[in-house]
Amino acid sequence: MEVGRRKQSLYIGIPKEVTFQEHRVPLTPQAVAVLTQRGHEVVIERGAGAPAQFQDSDYSEAGAMVVDGPTEVFKADLILKVAPPTHAEIEMLRHKQILISALQLTVQPKDTLKRMMEKRMTAVAWDFIKDREGIYPIVRAMGEIAGNTSVQVASEYLSAEKGGPGLMLGGISGVAPAEVVIIGAGTVGEFATRAALGLGASVKVFDKSIYRLRRLQNDLGQRVWTSVVQPTELQKALRHADVAIGALRPQQGRTPMVVTEDMVKDMKSGSVIVDVSIDRGGTFETSEVTTHTDPVYKRYGVVHYCVPNIASRVPRTASTALSNIFSPMLLSMGEAGGFAELIRMDLGVRHGVYLYNGSVTSAILAEAFKLPYKDLDILLAAF
Repeated sequence: MEVGRRKQSLYIGIPKEVTFQEHRVPLTPQAVAVLTQRGHEVVIERGAGAPAQFQDSDYSEAGAMVVDGPTEVFKADLILKVAPPTHAEIEMLRHKQILISALQLTVQPKDTLKRMMEKRMTAVAWDFIKDREGIYPIVRAMGEIAGNTSVQVASEYLSAEKGGPGLMLGGISGVAPAEVVIIGAGTVGEFATRAALGLGASVKVFDKSIYRLRRLQNDLGQRVWTSVVQPTELQKALRHADVAIGALRPQQGRTPMVVTEDMVKDMKSGSVIVDVSIDRGGTFETSEVTTHTDPVYKRYGVVHYCVPNIASRVPRTASTALSNIFSPMLLSMGEAGGFAELIRMDLGVRHGVYLYNGSVTSAILAEAFKLPYKDLDILLAAF
């Protein structure tokens, strides 16, 4: 006869994010209420939800314990964060603790991983978790937000109030719409295209992959001007563009820089560049990292918006999107009987595990930092 699964009550800690301009929170009060009603315990640091307009009282009414500092939070068995842990947070982590946060491999210091290994921790990168269809659901959700938001940002900086040329993206009867060039046909590019078309703009989409361009056409269900990235064709499109959005994503390493300084020089004065790819180096040669508090600068008369983590501009929406993925995963973890049982059953969550009891289980990470690697399947079989 089948042996019944033994449910486990989870003890979840949510610290306040201390990374610069990280405004998201991993669980909304509504998600916390569902978890606490199922017998799970949630402890959250005071003010953790404030940047996303969630009050401490919302969390306490949902059944969470609101504490004054991170020390109490880090006593939990499972720490749930948005940004990777800082050095100070790693010092507070305990032996055998489970951490779920972003990994951000390109900026992860080697000594951070070594310290986590010494504590024999288990760590999951939410940016590597897959769903049943093999898609990275959180990365896709943040890409959807970034694509939509990039068009809203561009529209804002085209207005005369922001020093722009005073254009409306969609135009009206008798007035030509603004021209938008989108470089990249992945998730960010798709949702930027949807937003721009929805506002009535004239859109041109470039990508290095004909497959992605064809998929974009099919997903949109309508014809849109597309082209593979060819310097002469791209320069011609940018010369007439009112808005250019950089939405290329590399498989690994730096984003391909396909727009040269000369191409930017050739753009119209007052036009707007939104480089969503800036967190991986940027699509435009003239791009430099900016912040949410000082988001733009002008180069050759062209406005540049180059803020990494664009989803933090709309933290309530982004937090809800994160919560929609984290809360079912945590409920499944409790139903399965704990973390080890969940990753035995769920290959998608297992794909996000990069440390298991202090051993590096990600081949990519082990190769990048020249660290010893152990196969997670073998480690699970041993327990």
